[in-house]
Amino acid sequence: MDPAALSAALLAVIAPLAEARREGSSAGITAADLPLERPKNRDHGDWASNAALKLSKVVGVNPREFAAEVAAGLEAVDGIASVEVAGPGFINIRLDAAAAGALAKTIVDQGASFGTNDSRADEIINLEFVSANPTGPIHLGGTRWAAAGDALARILSSQGAKVTREYYFNDHGAQIDRFARSLVAAHQGDPTPEDGYGGAYIGDIAARVVEAYDGDIDALDADAKQEAFRELGVTLMFGEIKQSLHEFGVDFDVYFHENDLHDSGAVDRAVARLRELGHIFEADGATWLRSTEFGDDKDRVIIKSDGNPAYISGDLAYYLDKRERGFNRCIIMLGADHHGYVQRLMAMCAAFGDEPHVNLQVLIGQMVNLVRDGQPLRMSKRAGTVVTLEDLVEIVGVDAARYALTRSSADSNLDIDLDVLQKRTNDNPVFYVQYAHARTYNVARNAAASGVDRSEFAPELLDHETESALLGALQEFPRIVAYAAEVREPHRVARYLEELAGLYHRWYDNCRVIPLGDAPVEPVHRTRLWLNDATGQVLRNGLTLLGVSAPERM
Repeated sequence: MDPAALSAALLAVIAPLAEARREGSSAGITAADLPLERPKNRDHGDWASNAALKLSKVVGVNPREFAAEVAAGLEAVDGIASVEVAGPGFINIRLDAAAAGALAKTIVDQGASFGTNDSRADEIINLEFVSANPTGPIHLGGTRWAAAGDALARILSSQGAKVTREYYFNDHGAQIDRFARSLVAAHQGDPTPEDGYGGAYIGDIAARVVEAYDGDIDALDADAKQEAFRELGVTLMFGEIKQSLHEFGVDFDVYFHENDLHDSGAVDRAVARLRELGHIFEADGATWLRSTEFGDDKDRVIIKSDGNPAYISGDLAYYLDKRERGFNRCIIMLGADHHGYVQRLMAMCAAFGDEPHVNLQVLIGQMVNLVRDGQPLRMSKRAGTVVTLEDLVEIVGVDAARYALTRSSADSNLDIDLDVLQKRTNDNPVFYVQYAHARTYNVARNAAASGVDRSEFAPELLDHETESALLGALQEFPRIVAYAAEVREPHRVARYLEELAGLYHRWYDNCRVIPLGDAPVEPVHRTRLWLNDATGQVLRNGLTLLGVSAPERM
């Protein structure tokens, strides 16, 4: 019996009881009104519900008394072994072994689709993440968003959302000019400009620009030379960024160029729309957005008095462009230095008539620090001043890097111990989870060699305490994924996988799939193979959501 079936059974019991109390009306009670959760203490049962507490006022009866009526009804449901009322009206439900064990076959039968649904089919999501400036390799903050953003896209898609991964390509503004001047200086052997970019990569890109330029770049005047280095340098640098991300397992559906906003008239269209809505005013020769009406701390200049667009004008145009492309959820992942920018973005969203934190959602990621031999790792071989995506992958590999960056809440600072991630021990969380998955394959291989197959399934035999705990965790997977999608937190999947791996290892130590010695193969061995394979499937499904491989051998 899975959570959906149990929820339906709970509704089938409660609805007529409510109708009887309310003279023929159940007040529109649905399964959504009847929460189920796993008790922290498994001695309290397999599932718990506070439905009686929630509905006691609706039905006009003492919650404990109502819980007792519900419990009596549930005890008659097939697959439920016992129901107890605890405290002021909590309902603790224990499934019989067969009902709980049946999940193993369900998981194997559903395979890769277990944990997926179409509950978010109405969400058309533009997920913008990384969006690092094309002025250097991706640093650790951007790498964290690459791992977490791609995992979030996978999780949202698994729940039916239509997700477009988008990279905002910032090829407009002062930082690009500084990048070009740095390339020119490197080519000419001059010192790096005071506000420029350093690192060996600048010399590498400068040399490639000279090689790629059709003609003698040194024959150009100063302005033309800088423009040539700017155009070719940005193209080459961004090509490296895209390749690094691809090798990290992250590819984007859309690369949106900031220049397009200014060249296409998108800024003018955004200003015109806001003017139609009555949120624009003129003062001091500039054009302003009356953003204080929507929670901002001050009104914002959109077009400066010299006629040039202010920084926020690009945000206005870009957001409107996304909405006009049909996205009803625009999620932006930003670094910690953008925390103070959220309020004005939400004001912008509201000014367009949208709902802040619904149509526009902003996720803030905190800093990442690498530690080796107990000391912070701060310098890159190539970038010079920051540690990059390539540095991390070179040290620990793609899987360990992605998992380590995804397993913690993105809104908290993260210290990654490189020594731990390089270990092939249980101290290394990605090894721990991947080893559990590989072990399920090893068990299956050994079972096949010993004549144990899945030709028989007797779920009532899965009654060992470690089997009950393992089944309970497996049952949680769809809920965990659904909640991770709802709160936009992929780390919840990673932490779940670590818990599941631990329960599997304990089950492995206590319950044999292969008979001892010359003992015959019995139904319990075949049934346990189903449970083994179901666990492998869930581990594989979860790792896939995180963009981490699920090895069959380790």
